[in-house]
Amino acid sequence: MRSTGPSVSEKRIDALPKIKREGEETAMSEFLSANLPYLLSGISVGGQYALIAIGYTMVYGIAKMLNFAHGDVIMVGAYVSFCATSYLGLPGWASVILSCVVCTVLGVLIEGLAYKPLRQAGPLAVLITAIGVSYFLQNAAQLLWGATPKNFTSLVTFPVPEFLAKFNVSAVSLVTIVACLVIMAGLMFFTGKTKMGKAMRAVSEDKAAAQLMGINVNRTISMTFAIGSALAAIAGVLLCSYSPVLQPTTGAMPGIKAFDAAVFGGIGSIPGAFVGGILIGIIEAMAQAYISTSLANSIVFGVLIIVLLVKPAGLLGKYVPEKV
Repeated sequence: MRSTGPSVSEKRIDALPKIKREGEETAMSEFLSANLPYLLSGISVGGQYALIAIGYTMVYGIAKMLNFAHGDVIMVGAYVSFCATSYLGLPGWASVILSCVVCTVLGVLIEGLAYKPLRQAGPLAVLITAIGVSYFLQNAAQLLWGATPKNFTSLVTFPVPEFLAKFNVSAVSLVTIVACLVIMAGLMFFTGKTKMGKAMRAVSEDKAAAQLMGINVNRTISMTFAIGSALAAIAGVLLCSYSPVLQPTTGAMPGIKAFDAAVFGGIGSIPGAFVGGILIGIIEAMAQAYISTSLANSIVFGVLIIVLLVKPAGLLGKYVPEKV
């Protein structure tokens, strides 16, 4: 009597899709295991860029000026935290609060002394002033704390879950991403729901019209600098906790890359700053892993140029025609 079951050849044919799926799953698993550490590293570094970029985009979105001294405020915040923990013996959380307070006051002073007198000046005068303030802060830091690099002790120390630790994800990385998300959500709520936030949006749209409606434009812009500088202090502490070398030029390159991230995502857009920061971090990490460490910065800026050629306002930015 002949068997009615499938033949050997039929069984082999039926097994082919299963073997193919298993092969695809194995290839995907190998791809993820090989690339996930670089991806997570990029997200971690990108979170730091995003945190700095949010400060950039806040100031530009409302005051319509590029504060190139923002990176040096980051450096000041890191030095204040370092001195608070190393010389005053304060706990980490207290040093972060002190750093935020000092940087907030510094940001308001910079705006009042350097930028406020140039409110009606052209963009070139403001740009040159911002560069001058940046060099002033770097040289002042060198006079106060010296040019010798200092070893910054990380303020973020807690055990990382095992499934993340095997990919070299640090506690600082987790805190940076969570801080970015919380700050982004908080700023979006602040600018959308509070009285001061709505005043900031009005000043961003039209300073003259906002002033006619009774909004104190100078106070609103000062508040913007205060918020941006406080965020810079947090970014400085997290940056030096991740990369523990502190010197007067610490904030220079991260500041430039964060500006790159803000433009990449759409300067003036808070979610755009976050997205731009994460993408810049991932591009940099992948370029270092697969192309060249020395060419990583060039690749990052090259990608920015390509994106701006295709989408001049950035990924999430909106093109607003200039009023004449």
